[in-house]
Amino acid sequence: MLQYRQKKGERVCGSRFRKTLAKLCSNCTKKLGTEPVPSKRDGSSLKIFDEWATKCCETGCEFDELRHFCFVREAERRLAADETLNHEYLPVLGFDGFCNAARDLVLGSDSVAIKEGRAFGVQCLSGTGSLRAGAEFLCRILGMKTVYVSEPTWGNHNLVFKNSGFESLNKYKYWDATKRQVNIDGLVADLEAAPEKAVVILHGCAHNPTGMDPTREEWKKIADVIKRKKLFTFFDIAYQGFASGDPDADAWAIRYFVEQGLEMVVAQSFAKNFGLYNERVGNLTMVVNDTSKVAAIKSQMSLIIRANWSNPPAHGSRIVHMVLTTPEFRQQWSDAIKTMSSRIKDMRLALRTHLEQLGTPGSWEHITKQIGMFSYTGLTPSQVDNLVTKHKVYLLKDGRINVCGLNTKNVEYVAKAIDETVRNVQAHL
Repeated sequence: MLQYRQKKGERVCGSRFRKTLAKLCSNCTKKLGTEPVPSKRDGSSLKIFDEWATKCCETGCEFDELRHFCFVREAERRLAADETLNHEYLPVLGFDGFCNAARDLVLGSDSVAIKEGRAFGVQCLSGTGSLRAGAEFLCRILGMKTVYVSEPTWGNHNLVFKNSGFESLNKYKYWDATKRQVNIDGLVADLEAAPEKAVVILHGCAHNPTGMDPTREEWKKIADVIKRKKLFTFFDIAYQGFASGDPDADAWAIRYFVEQGLEMVVAQSFAKNFGLYNERVGNLTMVVNDTSKVAAIKSQMSLIIRANWSNPPAHGSRIVHMVLTTPEFRQQWSDAIKTMSSRIKDMRLALRTHLEQLGTPGSWEHITKQIGMFSYTGLTPSQVDNLVTKHKVYLLKDGRINVCGLNTKNVEYVAKAIDETVRNVQAHL
């Protein structure tokens, strides 16, 4: 995320303190950055922040929902005008229309699993709630106690599964820091050594935090070992459509696993790809091979959800349902995510190009091989410290940067800062 000193007629975007948010650009979706963030303003004219999940436009301003996701606003207006709607509780398992639309989005409306009646959705509280509900079902109902997460992974995975009752939390190799690519051999080897019925958390697309996904051939290897070793797949997909601009391409791995006859659960979030962060819109898609078990699973899921949030919120799910099932809105959403994805790709290419033009030591092709909002730059903690203290470029200690924080006005500055850092700061860990 970007922050500029305010000049006459110029908007300020970003903040490190909640108390200043009211003074910022009214069009911004306001989210706070992660460490390292200094406790006092340092007065620099240009600051690049790593954010949990914010999107920036070319003006340096965060993603303007009102302009880009106008169909969300229009859906809200239509819902507000619908006198048949009320504020009664939704069913415990959620709004059926939304659950079906979300399921169809991730599996494809022509999915055999859907046609055979063995795939269904359960509305949850965004991605985290979907993970929690799925984890509790696997642990408390099916007795699964062992889970494997990628190294590295999203920070909340371990916390959610630990608090859901899992006793053995393990890591499988994922990132090759030297080659800056997926360590497919190490990944497969770790899964080969996993015990039967171990749960494997896989990122459906735009792996967080590395931004590097397996190739389709590598996904096939992963599916093969999971099938042979009788492991259980738990997909987490928070960026469908937003990763590549194509929702079908982003869901390819999940659909391939279903085609291979693998049972699974899929945690879906609509925070990023619909800009509905505070609506907590999520869905847990469940795929089984025995249709006779569907009713029993839904019954158990009802008990799990009843003890957690009792009933899901209606507003956000109604918005997503309307957008996905209204041809006009669906097309507008498709166009919007293509635009955002394209801009991210452009910034990745621009950063890599500037680094290569500067002759920055090392290879930087991994920046354009990665997809989604984040990039694992390969910078070490000592180099990150230099970027923070000397150049006022803020990113995580592990070198992860939010590509959405880059635009045509600052990408060259960031490249020069990285260049100076790589040349002058020893890459010790």
